[in-house]
Formats: sequence, C-alpha cells, structure tokens
Amino acid sequence: MDSPIGIFDSGVGGTSIWKEITQLLPNEHTIYLADSKNAPYGEKRKEKILERSISNVELLLKKDCKLIVVACNTATTNAIEHLREHYSVPFIGIEPAIKPAALQTKTKKVGVLATKGTLASNLFNNTAKLHASGITVLEKEGKGLVELIEAGKLASEETKELLESYIDPMVKEGIDCLVLGCTHYPYLIPSLKKILPPHIKIIDSGEAVARQTKKVLSKKILLNTNAKQSIRHLFFTNRDLHILNQFIDGGETEISYLDF
Repeated sequence: MDSPIGIFDSGVGGTSIWKEITQLLPNEHTIYLADSKNAPYGEKRKEKILERSISNVELLLKKDCKLIVVACNTATTNAIEHLREHYSVPFIGIEPAIKPAALQTKTKKVGVLATKGTLASNLFNNTAKLHASGITVLEKEGKGLVELIEAGKLASEETKELLESYIDPMVKEGIDCLVLGCTHYPYLIPSLKKILPPHIKIIDSGEAVARQTKKVLSKKILLNTNAKQSIRHLFFTNRDLHILNQFIDGGETEISYLDF
C-alpha cells in the first residue's frame, strides 16, 4: 500500500524518529508535521496537548496517511489513548525506554531526562512501576532544552551548561543508564557524550519505534512492497523552514510552510 506514513511532533525532534523509520523502511513514503509554533508540548496542560494532537492527526488523515507515528513523548503519554479510541488508523507511540534501561543497569540507578508533561503523565509513571521494580529512577525535567534545539543551538555554550546542570547530579547519584525521554534529545547525544563518563549508556526509543512501525504495517498488510517507485518525504512546519532543514537528510524531501 503506497499511502504515506504520517509523523507528527511538537517541532523538529521527531525527525530523529523519522530517520530511524526511513532507514528501516526505505520503500515507505512519509509526511512529517513539525508543530514548532506550539513547541514545547511538555510545558502545556493536558487539554492543550490533546487539542494539538487531534489537529495534527486530522491534517495527516486528510493527506491519506495509513498509519500515524506520534513522534513526541509528551503527546504519546497524554493523548494516544484518546486518539486510538476515536480514529481507526493505527497509531505508534513513543515513551521513555525505561524497560531496556532497567534490564541493563548494574548500579540499579537509572536517570530519565524528559519534559514536564511526560514525567507527570500516568503512562510514564505506570511504565516506571511496571518495569523498574527495585530500580531507583532519577527523573529530571529538561526545561529549556527543546527551545534551544528548536532555535538550532545544539552546540551552544548555553545548551552545554544547561545539560551539565541537569546531568551532573544524576551522575553523582551513581546512574549507569540515561534514558532520553523526548524525541528532541537524541540530537544532544554528541554533547552528552562529552559530559557523561564513558560507562554510562545513553538509551532512546528511536530504533524500537521503527521496528514497531514495521511490525504493525506488516500485520495489517499495509507495507509498501513496490521497491521501484520514487519515494517522497514531505515535511510541513508552521515556523522556520531553515531550522527544520538542518535536521533532514537523505531521500527525496520537500519542505513547506503550512499554518496549522
């Protein structure tokens, strides 16, 4: 089936998920919505997050998407249950990778860097209780990080200092795994590697999300098996085209401004 996969996020962060999906599924068309005008979702009330999520889904459905990836931890934890109840299209969600961190930790201490909206959600807390029994989970809100990434300030001194202020206390507490609980945060990995001791593992959800996307498409007989066609990747943003363009590479991509 050659209808596109729809992906949305509160900005450019979900492109980290898009890259994993297109790498695993090179025959699939994609449509990506960067709701940068309303970033970050993590600072908003649940009602507003749900409102933005519904708006994004409606737009992707109008563009004939066969499956929708909610490429935002905050939107997943606050809205995906509602979306699955009200729409027939399959949804793939994102949540912090606490389970693999709990399985890998030797110190029994795991750090989670995430947004306020994710950390406060029922889904996050239920996941932590389910998979992290006997594990100390040190939570830290990455306040201000999404805004810096959306501004294209990945390598700035401001970003480095803010990261250090969040990470250093968790390192001192003895974590040996750091879970990235926001799809924006994988773009901070180069900076994190300079801050973290080499024994601390950085864990994010991108690869697992791509595998789950493939699994669901296959199960529902929605995979695009036509390898000969030209694949299109369409990106829409309601803010800065230049910033979004910095996070995209590979394939036939087209970026447009759209007021949504």
